[in-house]
Amino acid sequence: MASDVPSRPMRFFVMKHVLWGDQDTEFSTVKANVGPAPHCPQCGDTIGTLSWQPPYRVELELYGKDFGDLVEGPGGDLLVTERFAEDFKAQGLTGLSGFHPVEVLRARRKRRGPKPGPPPRYLFVTPAYGHTALDMERSRLRISRPMKCSWCRYVGIDAIDGLALEAGTWKGEDVFRPRGLWGRIIVSARFMHFAERHAMSHMTLVPLEKYVWDPLGLYYPRPLQLEPPSRS
Repeated sequence: MASDVPSRPMRFFVMKHVLWGDQDTEFSTVKANVGPAPHCPQCGDTIGTLSWQPPYRVELELYGKDFGDLVEGPGGDLLVTERFAEDFKAQGLTGLSGFHPVEVLRARRKRRGPKPGPPPRYLFVTPAYGHTALDMERSRLRISRPMKCSWCRYVGIDAIDGLALEAGTWKGEDVFRPRGLWGRIIVSARFMHFAERHAMSHMTLVPLEKYVWDPLGLYYPRPLQLEPPSRS
């Protein structure tokens, strides 16, 4: 017999990296080979940065006490530790592809402290893109350019005060970049539980509807503040 209790809506989160945390890590590519950037299959506009091609070689910069499990680099390229990759696959999660081994040529500590030990093994992964779409009506966006393409949904976003996904477009991926906002990584509640259970470091997950990005103070005007301290 069918239950009368309504099913709970799916919860999603925006993945953000924790700057100045204990596992604050960054990477830069070394003499990277690049391929063409992806393009919208409908309008032909560019929908991403140039693709990173092998060999995958990097330099790590350690700002925290230890290396993070997930590290974002130039253009949104993503590295995960071997531990992350093994647990991700063991849990049956989806939405990441590639898992290409990365050669770390150098690891430097960028704050005062002892010389860092050997870094973990990192893999280059690519989040899914192409199915799930941003709901342009329900998301709170300040835009500088109206949407012209219903597939890529580029609008030129100046500020965000909460996001929503279009019903029926999510195909079950646990990690993905949504159409309309390919520069952000969205994760499922299953991923959130996985990250908590396995104590994955160097990330924080913000509920989709509470995500705020407002660098110009368009939604939340604020007094002029001094620039944050430089990483250098």
